[in-house]
Amino acid sequence: MNTRVKICGLKTLEDARVAIDSGADLLGFNFYLPSPRYVSPEICSAIVSDLRQRGATATLVGVFVNVPAGTIASFLDRCGLDLAQLSGDEPPETLAALAGRAYKALRPTSPSVLQEALARYPGAPLPPAWLVDAYRPGEYGGTGQVADWSLAQELAQRSPILLAGGLTPDNVTQAIRQVQPWGVDVASGVESTPGVKDPARIQAFIQAVHSC
Repeated sequence: MNTRVKICGLKTLEDARVAIDSGADLLGFNFYLPSPRYVSPEICSAIVSDLRQRGATATLVGVFVNVPAGTIASFLDRCGLDLAQLSGDEPPETLAALAGRAYKALRPTSPSVLQEALARYPGAPLPPAWLVDAYRPGEYGGTGQVADWSLAQELAQRSPILLAGGLTPDNVTQAIRQVQPWGVDVASGVESTPGVKDPARIQAFIQAVHSC
């Protein structure tokens, strides 16, 4: 199985090009203003335009936190993005209103919490069905905290998931072997400081995934 790679929290064209040239399958652009990885719609649109002109075929994802469905849809259209990742406490109606253009990020802390989340948020029709991230109170991803791999493994056996949460070039091979996810998602694990990508770490991360 070829494990897909999503490089998330991209803010510059240079970093996006490094990710594409290194073999990333998905790129993530974060529209959550408090995040150190926030990117404006104008900059995102310019990056996407350049990538498309260069023939990039990666899936481009907008990351949103507690934004209404109509606003998300307008951002997707305005920026030329393929999918939305709902990383907040959105109601199920937001996911439903986006009609296959979004998937939900889950941060389960126990099997029962995972089952409750799955009951509320149906899996997306096209992969990834869900993203599984680490839980930290008041945070919406990008914490560098490792997710619960045992819970992720349970879900990955049934559905195509993106595994996020504390992945780095050093531990992603172990994570893939244990969880067997459809794809892996990294943000802080390929940064030199919060919000600043390290091209060498991006390349090392993708190489580690491909080595599996």
